[in-house]
Amino acid sequence: MNLSITLATTQRILAQLRHDHRTIGLIVGVPTLLMILLRYVFDAPALFDRIGPLLLGIFPFVIMFVVTSVATLRERTSGTLERLMTMPTGKLDLLLGYALAFSLVALLQVGVVLAISLTWLGLDLNGSLWSLVVSALLCSVLGVALGLFSSAFARTEFQAVQLMPAFVLPQMLLCGLFVPRDQMVGWLEGISNVLPLSYTVDAMKEVTVSADVTGNLVRDMVVIAGFALLALVFGAATLRRRTP
Repeated sequence: MNLSITLATTQRILAQLRHDHRTIGLIVGVPTLLMILLRYVFDAPALFDRIGPLLLGIFPFVIMFVVTSVATLRERTSGTLERLMTMPTGKLDLLLGYALAFSLVALLQVGVVLAISLTWLGLDLNGSLWSLVVSALLCSVLGVALGLFSSAFARTEFQAVQLMPAFVLPQMLLCGLFVPRDQMVGWLEGISNVLPLSYTVDAMKEVTVSADVTGNLVRDMVVIAGFALLALVFGAATLRRRTP
């Protein structure tokens, strides 16, 4: 791993995103709009206080997955990735550079959504604000890592978007958002135990009920970070210079 190459990749991606106003609007605006809609669809502050923090992790996860997978595929199909890999650049250096760049954007995303939720939307948070920020940021980073990994299986941007149902929707159904995981059929609960989004929801639930950094919260954060790192490693192993 070469730190200078990683940081150079991060700087290049951030420079591209700074001039791509529509992508920035998608990353920051969409989850914010969804939280606003959620607040007024329920029109029940108590229900919003219970569900809102969970979706503060899921919305950024989904948005960052889509944006990262499409952006990485565009780099490959345009030939940018192939040119970079003719130089002494490791695959992991590139992916870490992408992950760091999109993670910084994810920090902006989480900050904006949280600020609007806690002020305008009146979200009442029982737990620690910093724990919520870290948990939501880890969820976004997980979306970035899985987006980088999934882009290796797509040949077009349309296919990259189509991968979202395969990678995201099953996790949303089994993560405990709709039905507690311990109330599921045994084999479904077993599957949910190995899905990263399940630990995302567990972490956000823990933040809402306790102001302390509990052992369960630390465990969930470590698992989420481990899944993200594993996705980056697999992404580096499957990264191709270009789309055939």
